[in-house]
Amino acid sequence: MEKASNDSLLWGPYRPNLYFGVRPRIPNSLMSGLLWTRVEDYASVQNNFRHTCEQHELDGYGWDEYDVRTGGRQTIHDPANQIDITTEFVKIPGGQHGGNWGVRIKGTPRADAEDNIRTTVVWYSTLEGLGSLEADTEGDELGYEGDVVLKGRTVELGDFELKVSEGKGEHPHTGHPSYDEKPLDRTLVHSLQLPNEALWQTKPVLFSHLKSQIDTLLARYGEDNPPPPAQVYTIQHLPGRGNMHIVQKVFEGQFEFDVLYSSASSPKPITSEDLTQQIKSVTTGFSTRFADIFKPKAPFLRERYDEFSKSLFSNLIGGIGYFYGDSRVDRSYDPAYEEDNEGFWEDAAEARGRYQGQFEGPSELFTSIPSRPFFPRGFLWDEGFHLLPVIDWDVDLTLDIVKSWFNLMDEDGWIGREQILGPEARSKVPAEFQVQYPHYANPPTLFMVLTAFLDKLDAQKPSSASTEKSYSGHLVNRDAALRYLRTLYPLLKRHYFWFRRTQAGDIKSYDREAFSSKEGYRWRGRTPQHILTSGLDDYPRAQPPHPGELNVDLISWIGMMTRSIRRIASTIGEDEDTAEFARYENAIIRNIDDLHWSDKHKTFCDATIDDYEENTHVCHKGYISIFPFLVGLLPANSPKLDAVLDVLSDPEEMWSEYGLRSLSKSDEYYHTAEDYWRGPIWVNINYLAVMQLLDLAQTDGPYQARARKLYTELRENLVKTVYESWKETGFAWEQYNPETGKGQRTQHFTGWTSLVVKIMAMPDLSEKGRVRDEL
Repeated sequence: MEKASNDSLLWGPYRPNLYFGVRPRIPNSLMSGLLWTRVEDYASVQNNFRHTCEQHELDGYGWDEYDVRTGGRQTIHDPANQIDITTEFVKIPGGQHGGNWGVRIKGTPRADAEDNIRTTVVWYSTLEGLGSLEADTEGDELGYEGDVVLKGRTVELGDFELKVSEGKGEHPHTGHPSYDEKPLDRTLVHSLQLPNEALWQTKPVLFSHLKSQIDTLLARYGEDNPPPPAQVYTIQHLPGRGNMHIVQKVFEGQFEFDVLYSSASSPKPITSEDLTQQIKSVTTGFSTRFADIFKPKAPFLRERYDEFSKSLFSNLIGGIGYFYGDSRVDRSYDPAYEEDNEGFWEDAAEARGRYQGQFEGPSELFTSIPSRPFFPRGFLWDEGFHLLPVIDWDVDLTLDIVKSWFNLMDEDGWIGREQILGPEARSKVPAEFQVQYPHYANPPTLFMVLTAFLDKLDAQKPSSASTEKSYSGHLVNRDAALRYLRTLYPLLKRHYFWFRRTQAGDIKSYDREAFSSKEGYRWRGRTPQHILTSGLDDYPRAQPPHPGELNVDLISWIGMMTRSIRRIASTIGEDEDTAEFARYENAIIRNIDDLHWSDKHKTFCDATIDDYEENTHVCHKGYISIFPFLVGLLPANSPKLDAVLDVLSDPEEMWSEYGLRSLSKSDEYYHTAEDYWRGPIWVNINYLAVMQLLDLAQTDGPYQARARKLYTELRENLVKTVYESWKETGFAWEQYNPETGKGQRTQHFTGWTSLVVKIMAMPDLSEKGRVRDEL
């Protein structure tokens, strides 16, 4: 089971920072990618040469349908280059080295395109580390008239062949004398040998080479008779051995060609005919399976909700990548990092200025990402939210990703909250944010995923269809599930106790009455304006920061984590641990009330120490103030639920017609300063609220009817907000404006915003839905 699962996950478009790039989950291996630009005039070529995903560059792009194990179709709308690009990627597992794959690349001029637009398309392949990669040299010295074949070998991949087909489409004939030296109806190949650290910098390498060719042509023909752009921006045809091979085609109008990778250990090479057949099969299979798992329910049955849902989910799993490289970590011992003195944030800032960390690793990570253009790397607290839809689709893939994250853990139990692995990843991150600190935590959302796995395991029926084994082998085979949990459990415990130890708050030193003297917690990494480690960066907190501060969101997260690890311990028969975690859970729930509930404000609040060295509450209604509810720590009959539902449903507080505001409209800090978590709507926290309202609506108790109404309205408001913005802009967004519902900040944010896919598939509890069910 494990080998088949690994084989089907070996290859993929695991370079999500590129519009299209393929690599295996192997360090220092074969990597490929795509570039293109319109070549009608000199001025726009360099500005419009597409490679890495960038914000505000295209009208829209992303996967229309995609399954990590089989493949899918991506559409890219490029108005500046007057062309739409389609990439259809498929995988055919088999043999000892992960099987074959292929991609069909199509270009279609847009409706407003000029007649016979000219497009140059570049496919490249690089090989890091040991191995060989060579382009066939038995062709015409002016370029290949048919297919281009690269042959290679590495220890991990064995022997393989990469074929770039001749393809279909017209080629420009420029009429310039230079055409005789470089006829554009040929495919040009240039092979280079570069240092490994330069291999990811394909675009600068290509530009440098093109400049040398341009200088040669201009020197030959003069500035009075320069070759046209389609001719000028071409590489030198020089195939051979090397660790980078650039393959260039120039088309006029629409075009199509295939890239086919065949492993020598596969039963047979992949052909263009195989690719055509597999594309149809993948599309049909995806649609059928998607309807079974995520079919939107009322009121999302008309318009383009089905297309919308497929797009968001496909882009979520289409954003899964494999990352390998070193990272910067500051492990220097400095008393400032203990954060136990007043003014600690100033001391910590000074310490960070003195020491910028060292490189550690390399490490590897298999993960999805929040946003291909802006956050193309792994984020710890984002990933738990990402995997909640993914686990409904592919349990085994989800567990593989969870294991990958926990394998990053150090001996103390720390996992860096932001994984910036290698120079390519660092190129997208300002230097001041690259260093990770081993006393910094992040919300432990991966435990939510493990809880979802336990729910599925408990609900599993012995007669489940065997056809799901490739996706849900750990559900079909309970022994495999228990082996997985037992293997992961020591890491979970280490991380759990690291959390309790490093984020512990101070209850004993101050006059605080609580059930437990130990269950209070404080985020480390605090500054006056931010707690980046909390995930809710600029949400208002106590001023100034104080070492006696206690954070209600943090104790809530640890309560959720405790409940999750208790269930895991019980499932694998760790009875003593189960009892220990149950004691912690009880104490945490009691302390949430004792330390964080404000009778005066009727809400949960952070606590701090005032100028008189006395405990005091700092209350800012919003996401933080309902956190115990959001993570499921309030029972259905809790007397505090009335006040929680009041603040959640009040239009002057959190409620808006587009979703729940992050900060109360009545708060003095609403829409101030950076206005990041000070009012805008975030889908991940709204998802938690929808889930808890659904649970409350389906549980007998005093708040059932009210919860049903709020669930129905919030579910509809939130989905429509994301949907309308997607229709208008072609993108999902990082957050949404509570006054207009418009998407804002980062575009193509198909990480946790994709949770609306799960929300659409939730039951319709409206009055219409109840009547329909009764009928």
